[in-house]
Amino acid sequence: MSAPVLDPTVVGPRATTARPRIPMTRLVDVEFRKLVDTRSSRWLLAAVPLLTLVVVTGVTLWGSDEEVTFGMHTTTNMMPMELLLPLVAVLSVAGEWSQRSALTTFALVPRRGRVLSAKAAALLVATLAATATVLALSAIGTVVAAQVRGIGTVWDLPLELALRLALANVVAVAFGFLVGVAIRSTAPAMVAYLAFMFVVPILSSMVAGMWSWWAENGPWIDLSWSTAFVTAPEITGEQWAQVGTSTLIWIVVPLALATRRVLRTEIR
Repeated sequence: MSAPVLDPTVVGPRATTARPRIPMTRLVDVEFRKLVDTRSSRWLLAAVPLLTLVVVTGVTLWGSDEEVTFGMHTTTNMMPMELLLPLVAVLSVAGEWSQRSALTTFALVPRRGRVLSAKAAALLVATLAATATVLALSAIGTVVAAQVRGIGTVWDLPLELALRLALANVVAVAFGFLVGVAIRSTAPAMVAYLAFMFVVPILSSMVAGMWSWWAENGPWIDLSWSTAFVTAPEITGEQWAQVGTSTLIWIVVPLALATRRVLRTEIR
């Protein structure tokens, strides 16, 4: 008994259907929705306008007339953002691994680099939106405070300083993103970030008081030290170089190494 032979002219090769690539805009939209998908992230984001209103009310009621200015309101209101928004970045990245949702995420989008890029883009959008919100609330608070006190409204925030305030927020969120990518566990990542924010500046100032070399060259290495120049009223070219160098040491190089590790790590 012989097996039947199929005529290749009748039965052609099976057509292959390529799966369409998910657009980056859709990935960014999904990651942006993930930012407000957890209760902790929602409260952290909601705390930004709430703290802004508290600060504006406090300055209006108890501050001096010299403090009721747009510049003073804005610079004061930006301080909580540098602490809260990076925590959102830590939760956004590390939460994927702590809650074991990374397996599903990378199964749907096998290219892990695209997912990390979408997370970074979503965090950038959220940071800029939060910065614009604080600027708007500070402007409203300046007008209201001036009317309550019966003084003139002072618009003393240069555009260049406003852009530097936004840049400081972006740098802070980038560091939070790095901590999340490097540690990939929510609790240790939060502890590491808070330790950097509160412990490292204290230790750095103590070392600067005991070691003259560190007092002169610390800003080239210490990110918390150099980023303080970004929000100062004036910044020099040397200080910009110190910001760039410390950012390269603390964010760019570690983020590249951490991303390389994520791309090669087995997901469990």
